[in-house]
Amino acid sequence: MTVPLGGRELELESASGVFSPGHLDQGTGVLLRSVPAPPPTGDLLDLGCGWGPIALSLALESPRARVWAVDVNERALDLVRRNAERLGLSNVRAVLPDDVPDDVTLSALWSNPPIRVGKPALHAMLLRWLPRLAPGAQGHLVVQRNLGADSLHRWLAEQLGENAAISVVATAKGFRVLRIDAAGAQPA
Repeated sequence: MTVPLGGRELELESASGVFSPGHLDQGTGVLLRSVPAPPPTGDLLDLGCGWGPIALSLALESPRARVWAVDVNERALDLVRRNAERLGLSNVRAVLPDDVPDDVTLSALWSNPPIRVGKPALHAMLLRWLPRLAPGAQGHLVVQRNLGADSLHRWLAEQLGENAAISVVATAKGFRVLRIDAAGAQPA
């Protein structure tokens, strides 16, 4: 499949059994058009990476950064590895959540999170990773409005409290892009 990433048309692999097989989904497209340039160095995270469009974009834009592509689907991780190799991106680490070392602090987190896993699983996932943002770092999540973007915004504000500021930085095609500005402390 040919997809637009990093300002170029790229030939990449996808497969059934992963999110958005065969194309770049609308939400990810909205996210990639809405976020600022990622930090040039540090540890960057794509949470729920699927076949890798966000992780590959991070790696293309920040070749000196280490990009963590995290998913629970081994097939998705294999596709990310193959796509990164195809593009010559040696800075991508496609891994299961438990394979990211505990001492990794994130310079950025971009995600089209798996909303359909249900609120308890989604909330646990976000509370695991968002507190790992370095002081002053940003996370960006794209969520479809009719799948709970506004309630997720309120929940994040409640959970993270003074440890982070949550804002809507873009809306397009029924999606909201939420920005999490980390103050640096762990949530209560």
